[in-house]
Amino acid sequence: MSLEAKLSGWTGPSSDTEQSKQDRTERMIRQAIASHEPFNNCSLKIYAKGSYANNTNVRSDSDVDIAVECAEALYWDESEKGNRTSGEPYEGVWTPAKLKIELISAMEAKFPGQVDSTGSTAIQINSSSARIDADVVPCFSYQYYMKSETRDGTKIFKTDGSSIVNYPAQQIENGTAKNNRTGYAYKKELAY
Repeated sequence: MSLEAKLSGWTGPSSDTEQSKQDRTERMIRQAIASHEPFNNCSLKIYAKGSYANNTNVRSDSDVDIAVECAEALYWDESEKGNRTSGEPYEGVWTPAKLKIELISAMEAKFPGQVDSTGSTAIQINSSSARIDADVVPCFSYQYYMKSETRDGTKIFKTDGSSIVNYPAQQIENGTAKNNRTGYAYKKELAY
């Protein structure tokens, strides 16, 4: 097989078998969270993000990134003081440490012996023959206030105390727009 053919195969969409394993992994993570009692009264948004969600993953060599966004707390920043006109800081029980601890507990109950929680950002779920590796990313709702608009995103707290802000919905929108603009040259057979 030529190098060009090999590279082309890697950049193609997931095979049906790979897609099935990706979907199964995401479904099992959702089940783990749904059956974990401490999350019964917590507003969570659970969704795929990154290369799997954007269909830009490398065939046979990628994992599934699943964001678990706690919407109980809203973190925000302002481009200039006064752009956000209302709201008080969150003072509830859902801290970054508590969210991560509860997610680890939920994952360990569903995937015994397959959870690696030593990473600085995500909780890794190691694969089995029926699933692929997954990174479960605990995060919180986030908004960035500018004079005339607000951007919605997520805030991820790392174990060293630092944080990362990203915009997964914007990433998908931009990827779709770029693919449409380039006549699907950005990512062959991109499906949303």
